[in-house]
Amino acid sequence: MAVEATRTAYRTCPLCEAACGLQLTVTGDRVVAARGDRDHVFSHGFVCPKGAAFGQLTADPDRLRRPLVRRGDRHEEVGWDEAYAEIEAGLRPILERHGPDAVALYLGNPNVHTMAGGLYLAPLLRAVGTRNIFSASTVDQMPKHVSCGYLYGSPLAIPVPDVDRTDFLLILGANPWESNGSLATAADFPGRLKAVQARGGRFVVVDPRRTRTAEHADEHLFIRPGTDAYLLFGIVHTLFEEDLVDLGPLAGHVTGVDEIRELARAFSPETVSGACGVPVERIRGLARELAAAPTAAVYGRIGTCTVEFGTLTSWLVDVVNVLTGNLDRPGGVMFPMAAHLRPQTRPGGKGFRVGRWHSRVRGLPEVKGELPVATLADEIETPGEGQVRAFITVAGNPVLSTPNSGRLDRALGGLDFMVSVDPYLNETTRHADVVLPPTDPTRKGHYDFSFLALAVRNFAAYSPPVLPPDPAGMDECDILARLTLVVTGQGAGADPAVLHDRMLDEALQRVSAATGRPAADLRALVSGEQPAERLLDVALRTGAYGDAFGARPGGLSLDELLANPHGVDLGPLQPRIPSVLRTPSGTVELCAPPIVSDVDRLRAALDRQRDELVLVGRRHLRSNNSWMHNVPALIKGRDRCTLQVHPVDAERLALTDGDDASVTSRAGSLSARVEVTDAVMPGVVSLPHGWGHDLPGTRLSVAATRPGVNSNVLTDEFATDALSGNSVLNGIPVAVKATGTRASDRVSARAGDVLQG
Repeated sequence: MAVEATRTAYRTCPLCEAACGLQLTVTGDRVVAARGDRDHVFSHGFVCPKGAAFGQLTADPDRLRRPLVRRGDRHEEVGWDEAYAEIEAGLRPILERHGPDAVALYLGNPNVHTMAGGLYLAPLLRAVGTRNIFSASTVDQMPKHVSCGYLYGSPLAIPVPDVDRTDFLLILGANPWESNGSLATAADFPGRLKAVQARGGRFVVVDPRRTRTAEHADEHLFIRPGTDAYLLFGIVHTLFEEDLVDLGPLAGHVTGVDEIRELARAFSPETVSGACGVPVERIRGLARELAAAPTAAVYGRIGTCTVEFGTLTSWLVDVVNVLTGNLDRPGGVMFPMAAHLRPQTRPGGKGFRVGRWHSRVRGLPEVKGELPVATLADEIETPGEGQVRAFITVAGNPVLSTPNSGRLDRALGGLDFMVSVDPYLNETTRHADVVLPPTDPTRKGHYDFSFLALAVRNFAAYSPPVLPPDPAGMDECDILARLTLVVTGQGAGADPAVLHDRMLDEALQRVSAATGRPAADLRALVSGEQPAERLLDVALRTGAYGDAFGARPGGLSLDELLANPHGVDLGPLQPRIPSVLRTPSGTVELCAPPIVSDVDRLRAALDRQRDELVLVGRRHLRSNNSWMHNVPALIKGRDRCTLQVHPVDAERLALTDGDDASVTSRAGSLSARVEVTDAVMPGVVSLPHGWGHDLPGTRLSVAATRPGVNSNVLTDEFATDALSGNSVLNGIPVAVKATGTRASDRVSARAGDVLQG
């Protein structure tokens, strides 16, 4: 028997936002080991348990490799032609009879981890032409997009903490020790935080849980869930009251400072302390420390977005950075410059607005081209013109990740037709009439269109495929291209190359219009074996560091990245104001009217009676939402899907460690094992996000052995942030009661049922 050759390959890890480099050991057609790439220009050898399990994830035997079509109550494997014929027969009549709004799309978080998601979703959305577009953004990050849209004129102009040069970092609602950062791409975020301390700096964590990040911080402050806006307004009030405001070089580029002063008058530390639970002197102390530090940055993430005042909180994070002179300066918060993007040379633009259309049932406004996912079930269940009758999901599992997911699960069962682009038959795709599985990550190239635009240091890296294509599989770019052509009536057998060529021609025509060079001449210079590579080459060559198709020798191109498998370092972040600004005034506009109007709502809620017990979520280093619960190495160890309860609350509720407890909200109820711990503050209970793998019809054999419970059975689809439509997933009022059983008894009973069966 011939011995299979072993080789080393390098690629960017696609499993979270950190964009770490991996060194893979490949034997034959298998990845047998994964470790951190020590020569990677950004991650320098760091790897987390998810990246180390890369080979297991890609080789998961439950991963779909051929299309599935529903036959009665079963899904059967079919060929690609048959799958697309089913889609044409099921989808086209709905479009023709009921119009484009009868089709809804849901785009899941994994789309931003693939080149196909970055390049081929936009043509699909245009082809369908529906206003019913939903995504994971409105359960996660939309408040930050909206606040930045109003402040800087673009929802994609998101400043990130310059953590490698800061002296003081204030972290709110983020846990980078376990999530590796979010809306801030920072490989080895824990190591970078340790480096802050090693050079004499400090970082402070504000969170209702004592997270792993909080355990390593110089200080941890508990805060009542959903009240970060009060804390931040208390800081702003103090900055004005104590004459600590100093915009520095930003002074000529900011408008609305006097209006901020007036808005902050009602939010003195003495006024807000009772609401947020942070002592008056610590609120004032934080303001003084941020103002006095040589450099400082405030960074807020999911805990500041998934709350009632998510947009105001996200806005106030940057207001504090502006008022302390820490926006757009080294060591503060800065705007990255990704290699595939072209910088604008002059400030100004149309600015940002929402509400170009509204949802049919609840009248919720469009934001950034999509509707809040909190109203998706309404649109499916409610009869009438424009009712959603067909559904397309791409890399999403909204049955686990969206509010009142039990209702959405039931609604999906009433659709006329559903198609999913997904590698798993999971809790959502089990409803699909057709499932189209993309090839695994080892067989496709990787470039981070989204995350390189959020990196805390500018760099670029491209990973070519590690393994050759699966002859019987299909690349995700081809899947989406062919689906787009079917939607536009070009037939189930349409060749995806038609769309690939059109997209490349359109990209080159834009370059030709800007440079005067013939598109045919440019096309002859394009590199890349695959369609996505060719599109990337055009973007790199015309981007901020590109070679401009030879006009700037030494600039970036696809060939340059291929020659540098560990990435190309493009240097620390540089100031970009005013050119980055797209506001009509060409300034940082601190007080957009929608923001100012919502401050009244925040002020009115100050005296609101606080709920006795509220629920917050949590994440774990080994999992990324529901993606990775089917990998043995990532679910081993103790049960992580527990209800964390503070000892004071446990005593009041007659709960002991290991008990089962019922948890009930307006939306639903579930039972979970109790973990008594002072890692949560009194009045707060916590369940992790993304579990609940016990629904019939799925093919997740490992996840089913430790299903956990779905926390989104409890979240309320009618609770949203007014400005962004983002779902409120933290600070959910709940009632918790002892059930009189132990979790171990329940597990034993379940095991007995299995044995008897």
